[in-house]
Amino acid sequence: MKQKVRFGIIGTNIITDQFIQAASHCEAFELSAVYSRTEASGQAFAAKYGVKHIFTDLEELLRSDVVDAMYIASPNALHAKQAIMCLNYQKHVLCEKPLASNLKEVEAMIAAAKANHVLLMEAMKTTLLPNFKVIQEQLSKIGTVRRYFASFCQYSSRYDAYRAGTVLNAFNPELSNGALVDIGVYTIAPMIALFGAPLAIKASAHLLESGVDGEGSVIFEYPQMQGTVMYSKISNSSLPAEIQGEEGSIIIDRINQMDQVTIHYRNGEVEEITLPQVEHNMVYEAEEFIQLILNQKHESAVNSFKFSYEVMRVLDEVRSQIGLVYPADLKEID
Repeated sequence: MKQKVRFGIIGTNIITDQFIQAASHCEAFELSAVYSRTEASGQAFAAKYGVKHIFTDLEELLRSDVVDAMYIASPNALHAKQAIMCLNYQKHVLCEKPLASNLKEVEAMIAAAKANHVLLMEAMKTTLLPNFKVIQEQLSKIGTVRRYFASFCQYSSRYDAYRAGTVLNAFNPELSNGALVDIGVYTIAPMIALFGAPLAIKASAHLLESGVDGEGSVIFEYPQMQGTVMYSKISNSSLPAEIQGEEGSIIIDRINQMDQVTIHYRNGEVEEITLPQVEHNMVYEAEEFIQLILNQKHESAVNSFKFSYEVMRVLDEVRSQIGLVYPADLKEID
């Protein structure tokens, strides 16, 4: 039997369901334990997947010998505290995006991973998709890049409740949420993976009364190009993403999924460069994480520490410019 990586789960929500369904396609994946704040929710979630070990005390789970790695999909404000605890117990950590609330938390998480010689990786799925790799490989075909444009505007299913007076997690600053970190990051992360950190940033946003951003837009300056992104949780858009070069443009159907990628050359020719991707596309991040563990690697070359650091540095600067402050920004890291 091939070696298995035993996973514990923090966060019993739809994202966790999607991750488990995707990771189940990985031969070395084994779901071993579930952590939930309440016994009832833990039991209900574990029953769906036949999980034997259920914990309502995270430290008790980490002290046990039933997991090798933890997948964290709790609210953003809890990522750093929970991840550092897991890392300090020598458990590998795959943490949902955004990796933390702010840069100081990211720095503390990276330091904990290095100190304990275990793997920490941000679960940014898009940078590990086959079609993102195709974009990287084919980018030179469009010549000198002059513009990166990405839009991800998706009306939140929780916004109706917000408009009716109920502030759910998605619009709660206490949990370090809002449009930028929930979905805007999907427009920003691929840009940084392709072109590195920008030289300058100019951001604007609409802040809701709850204290988080409902929508926003950002312009990024690079030495030879400009990046522009739009994101929203209070409106919809079906605009594709586009990378414009002097010889043509790469068109991406959806920046958060990248199911279809084409090159439109300046002479009118169109080249389809799409690769097939599995429906449960979180499988690629799961496989990357698992293979790194099996090969005793403590950092991804794709979703690297530097990558996560630069993405969070940009998010922090955007939040600074739009006046979005989280309670986590004012707290010391536990």
